[in-house]
Amino acid sequence: MRDLPKGDKAIDIKNGFKPTYEISDDKRDVVSQLKKLAKEAETVWLATDDDREGEAISWHLKEALNLNEKNTRRIVFREITKNAILNAIQSPRGIDLDLVNAQQARRILDRLVGFEISPILWKKIKTGLSAGRVQSVAVRLVVEREREVEKFNTKAAFKVSAEFIVDKGKVLKAELGERFNSEDEAMAFLTKVIGAEFSIKNLEKKPAKKSPAPPFTTSTLQQEASRKLGFSVAQTMTLAQRLYESGKISYMRTDSVSLSQDALNAAEKEITRSYGPEFVNIRQYQTKSESAQEAHEAIRPTDFSKSQAGEERNEQRLYELIWKRAIASQMAEAQIEKTVATIAISTVPQTLTATGEVIKFEGFLKLYIESSDDEESEEENSSMLPPLTVGQKLNLDEMKAVERFSRPPSRYTEASLVKKLEEMGIGRPSTYAPTISTIQKRGYVIKENRDGKERKYKELSLKNNTINKKDRTEITGQEKAKLFPTDMGMIVTDFLVQYFPNITDYSFTATVEKEFDEIASGLKKWEKMLETFYNSFHQKVESTEAIDRSVVQTSKELGTHPVTGEKVIARLGRFGPIVQIGEADETTGKKPQYASLRKGQLIETLNLEDALELFKLPRDTGFFEDKAMTVAIGRFGPYIKHDNKFYSLGKEDDPLEITEERCIELILNKRKADAEKLIKEFPENEEVKVLNGRWGPYIAVGKKNVKIPKDREPQSITLAEALEWAESVPEKKSRFARKSTAEPAAKKTTAKKATAKKAAAKKTATKKTTAKKAAKKK
Repeated sequence: MRDLPKGDKAIDIKNGFKPTYEISDDKRDVVSQLKKLAKEAETVWLATDDDREGEAISWHLKEALNLNEKNTRRIVFREITKNAILNAIQSPRGIDLDLVNAQQARRILDRLVGFEISPILWKKIKTGLSAGRVQSVAVRLVVEREREVEKFNTKAAFKVSAEFIVDKGKVLKAELGERFNSEDEAMAFLTKVIGAEFSIKNLEKKPAKKSPAPPFTTSTLQQEASRKLGFSVAQTMTLAQRLYESGKISYMRTDSVSLSQDALNAAEKEITRSYGPEFVNIRQYQTKSESAQEAHEAIRPTDFSKSQAGEERNEQRLYELIWKRAIASQMAEAQIEKTVATIAISTVPQTLTATGEVIKFEGFLKLYIESSDDEESEEENSSMLPPLTVGQKLNLDEMKAVERFSRPPSRYTEASLVKKLEEMGIGRPSTYAPTISTIQKRGYVIKENRDGKERKYKELSLKNNTINKKDRTEITGQEKAKLFPTDMGMIVTDFLVQYFPNITDYSFTATVEKEFDEIASGLKKWEKMLETFYNSFHQKVESTEAIDRSVVQTSKELGTHPVTGEKVIARLGRFGPIVQIGEADETTGKKPQYASLRKGQLIETLNLEDALELFKLPRDTGFFEDKAMTVAIGRFGPYIKHDNKFYSLGKEDDPLEITEERCIELILNKRKADAEKLIKEFPENEEVKVLNGRWGPYIAVGKKNVKIPKDREPQSITLAEALEWAESVPEKKSRFARKSTAEPAAKKTTAKKATAKKAAAKKTATKKTTAKKAAKKK
């Protein structure tokens, strides 16, 4: 509602970092209405969210509305239910200025960082760039992970597995504990195994327990909703906000895993009712993080007896996840019996191992199993072993030695990046979602899917005492909704790491968070904390302003062109990363040749060979209908240009290899699809067409899409009817439009009427005053 204004007058650095706040333009009407209502009210209740930001909003309201201390009450509740609100009203308190000051310190420090570093980025790298304390650290994590992936050397090894046929045709699967580094070693092992006898050497049964995960915090909800439901961090928080506002769940910005006694009692009652008393195991979880706010609760349903809630499908899915996790956290442990069978091979000293597990008592597993970020995790897939006895002979069906490759570290998803930030003590529950959104909006990080590449691997198979060797292929390196750094993200990160090490230093950023926590607890003065930070930070800013732009690496020389001998350079262009051959020459008027990088390519890893490939496009592939066909790559991917029309290439088509015949095929296919789409057109008005759409026939009038009445045949529609129906359809809003034009127009009309009314009243009053004066004179 109030914020620091833009410009250098927002913070008075010399006078203890005193901030100046302004009411936001779009909140002026609300503030004036609230002022009026507050004056008329007997009591004003401040019931903003129960965290630092919420406390600060209450304080800003008190300041902006000039609220009277005597009749103003601050109340706090963590769920929007009747009992919670009535209890809050019974125990009001004042505004906690320590919490307010912690939020102010965060806001001011982040403004100082952004305000002083951003102009340097503009001068040294590119206009329009900006930096942020937590965001810059998040980008650095993504950049460093990308470099780890790029530098990773894949190592191959052969994994040996076997399948045995036991009683009644059941299959027993086992693995060799060691892996072989080469095909020769794997082949030598399989050769020794030919004709060997296999038997159960040892059977070991171990009882084990599995405990449920604690109820959700903000970050664990974001992670599990990402893994199980495929939600982005922002989507999860939007849905959780709706569930909170409708009174279905407790407050969704929390780092605590504890539950209130009322919640524990409600969970116990629901578990007993649904599953029986033997499934109950009430426990109170303790948060490991020192900074966690234990006064808060974990995210839980407000009514444990409701297993379903929410207005639409995704709200319902998220609520179900929260309900299951909270209920499961208070259920009994699962009782498991793990069996490990060791299989002896008569011809070699090595043994095979088969593992399986039997669930003796389901406990919480009856309701909920936590997902894992580990793509190779097979723990949940352990199968039950067939009946076995020590000394039992086994019949080998097949033994395989398959070439397997080591995997690089996984790129971050939105949720796993949040997890990493939380582990490092960077950011707090209220900052995770905005941080993830900001680094993408600024173009430093991109979230996307990437196709995998085909990779060959070898497979050796021993069956019926014969070894067969096969070359197989697999798709590797597929990425789904992963975070990749852009060239800009890498360049800005390197610049900040070199010249502002504090801002991107992980331990420093975590320490700042702890200092905010100390301010919130009343252990530290916020002005002193800012002063200590700013003195060293500002010195660094001043020294960095003196560096020459040429030392900042925004380009990379790749080598010389094999034909022309000119330099080939990769650099950041106005619209993104590009490669160029040669440089501009003003005297001859010669201009460099440019080409854009492809999706997934980075300046840092680009080589001369890759760059020269980019200059092969656009390329002419031949003629069709006496007009040239040109293949190129545009903003939305590779395309064919023919007769000033554009046709997209298929996923399987390589723009550098596509033939003339295939281009003609794509053009004809598109024409056919367009012809099938068109039902009717009107020569007298080309903007109006009757088309076949995904959901059936419709009328297109310019940018408007108009429904066709059910009783009308699309072919029989007249132009007059189409235009008449289109008039009743509102104009389509632009994606970036502000509000509909109708609302401001209505407001303007109302405002004009009010102004006219005031003017008329003023005129009448003036006439009356003049008449009175005249009467007195008489």
